[in-house]
Amino acid sequence: MSHQDAIANATKYFDSGAFRAELARRVAMPTESQGGGKLDVLRAYLTEEIVPAVEKLGFTTRIFDNPSAAHGPFLIAERHEADALPTVLTYGHGDVVFGHAEQWRKGLDPWQVIVEGDRWYGRGTADNKGQHTINIAALEQVMAARGGKLGFNCKILIEMGEEAGSPGLRAFAAAQTKALAADVLIGSDGPRLSAGRPTVFLGSRGAMNFEMSVDLRAGGHHSGNWGGVLANAGTLLAHAIACLVDARGQILVEALKPQLPAPVRAALADITLTQDRNDPVIDPDWGEPGLTPAEKVYGWNALEVLAFVTGTPEAPVNAIPPTAKATMQLRFVVGTDPNTILPAVRAHLDTHGLQRVTVKPARMETFTATRLDPNDPWVGWALASIAKTTGKKPALLPNLGGSLPNDVFADILGMPTVWVPHSYPSCSQHAPDEHLLAPVAREALQIMAGLFYDLGEDGSRIVKERSK
Repeated sequence: MSHQDAIANATKYFDSGAFRAELARRVAMPTESQGGGKLDVLRAYLTEEIVPAVEKLGFTTRIFDNPSAAHGPFLIAERHEADALPTVLTYGHGDVVFGHAEQWRKGLDPWQVIVEGDRWYGRGTADNKGQHTINIAALEQVMAARGGKLGFNCKILIEMGEEAGSPGLRAFAAAQTKALAADVLIGSDGPRLSAGRPTVFLGSRGAMNFEMSVDLRAGGHHSGNWGGVLANAGTLLAHAIACLVDARGQILVEALKPQLPAPVRAALADITLTQDRNDPVIDPDWGEPGLTPAEKVYGWNALEVLAFVTGTPEAPVNAIPPTAKATMQLRFVVGTDPNTILPAVRAHLDTHGLQRVTVKPARMETFTATRLDPNDPWVGWALASIAKTTGKKPALLPNLGGSLPNDVFADILGMPTVWVPHSYPSCSQHAPDEHLLAPVAREALQIMAGLFYDLGEDGSRIVKERSK
């Protein structure tokens, strides 16, 4: 049996309707994690769907309570074929964001897979039920092509709280380092660069949310009586924002500007941000001057104003506002230490005479930036396998523009990380009308079947090459 046999098996599985049926069962489970209170549904997704699917492939399974007791559990599944074989860890999450059924277009239901042309609508189709369903199915098709063997050892981690910020995941990984140990992570989450181009990314940008606020006095005062002699909280906060980032989105705090390493710049030279008809138009002059759009998104830091309020915007009055608050976000790449972000902001504000502006972390966990070296042997191997399967040159992104808990694998578990996403930028994840594109899903099954087959052929060689 061969690489092509594995791909043929995956294609037949998709075309038979089996993949769609499996995905529909999983989408029908309302595994919302953000609001809490659905621990029974979150656990049932693992016990009723994932455990039976992987146990029939010879995996042993264990479900663990979350160290953060109010959040969903974790599943570790393992298939061990031989001590001398390499071990791959694959990851996904079975929880989803709120369904918000009332916001979906007429005729759609977040808890049903509804097909319209190439689009398969339903909450979780893209993020992440469709993606880990593809990967588990690909493992099954490789085993069929190899006479019941994978040719490598495999571990699967499924969490049920990613959409709530992965609470407890880091503590869990630190406590289960032996159970999760592997030679490489091959995971799937997030979007491709575009629907038509297979993509590999090697990490993710970090994200830190922080609040800046001004609290001057109790209550507002009439602007006719006091305007010109009382400090305005909104004005002070507007100047604070403006001294951090200019009118074209360029970061003005030198300590928050990263370096752009040569291998990262070289990888991004091949990347063009594509524009779907539903995407916003890129502002060409926004962000760091001298960088391409791809370098701005995947190789640089971005400082955003997420919210800004002063006074009563819904019903303005003639009063000088006493308070103002803004929520800021820094998306950052490797090289920016999250521990230095707030001190750098504080020092910069002080330098500009804005001591009355306070700075503190927002109520959100910080995601650490991660990035595997683009020259790592696993990277070239994955790109070659995908090209062999599809006949296309895959896009290589040094890191995802968004954030996901890749630091768990790269930093806590200490393994190289290769991500092969199966969605696309306009999939409406986290929004009404989320959908998976059938042609992308079909190709993704072929890609993963080829990748896992090739891992059985080449994995030991790659492990030896990295150890030199």
